[in-house]
Amino acid sequence: MNHEIREVHELEDLRALAELFAVVWGRPGEPPISSDILKALVHSGNYISCAFSDGRLIGGLVGWLGGDPRHELHMHSHILGVLPDDEARGLGFELKQHQRSWCLARGVNVMEWTTDPLIRRNAYFNLAKLGAEAPRYLVDFYGEMRDGINKGDESDRLLIRWSLDSKKAKSAALRQAAEPDVEKSGGDPILSTGPEGEPVFTPASSRVLLCATPADIVAMRRSDPALAREWRIALRGALGGALAEGYAIAGATRGGWYVLEKQ
Repeated sequence: MNHEIREVHELEDLRALAELFAVVWGRPGEPPISSDILKALVHSGNYISCAFSDGRLIGGLVGWLGGDPRHELHMHSHILGVLPDDEARGLGFELKQHQRSWCLARGVNVMEWTTDPLIRRNAYFNLAKLGAEAPRYLVDFYGEMRDGINKGDESDRLLIRWSLDSKKAKSAALRQAAEPDVEKSGGDPILSTGPEGEPVFTPASSRVLLCATPADIVAMRRSDPALAREWRIALRGALGGALAEGYAIAGATRGGWYVLEKQ
């Protein structure tokens, strides 16, 4: 489906975008980023785009420039929100590619953002569909959060780093990104799902490691907060621990596996 994606500057559009984010994050009337902050960001030359279907706002993306200008300027892609409509299918990918083109046109070759490592669809989207990397595990990065997606959990995050002019990013833009093959990887699972849906940690030190994620951590936080907490602590130890020991995340699968390789 084709969507209209364009940069926005007017306060009316920015207010609508802030409310869309509030709805997506489960806090109507309490947007995670306010329209006055959006106005200041766009006024200072940063990136704010909205996506429309037949004139109706269905998604948006906000980012700003960061980093040390003496060494490397990068885009911090802060918040992407898409309504759960059939009309918005594939929109997240289109928004990210729009933002990538914006950056490359301005000589900005790196984009960074954070993502919850327990949300498997985000891991697959970032690492497989976009061709980005995840070099760091950040423990409780934002502290306590109160929105409908994160409420009741610690805010561990993966740092996502997207080299916009890399071979992987170029292939991904052409929808030619490759998903890792878990069966052929020869990896040993260090975190898997037990018979009751619980996380099961199995120590291993082989060259390739596999790390599972739950099917739907957002639903689990509502239905079984204790089990969701188990998964948070288990993934922190398994995935975060492997990164600290010199492994790198080689990719993520649609079925919820992280594939790690010893560097």
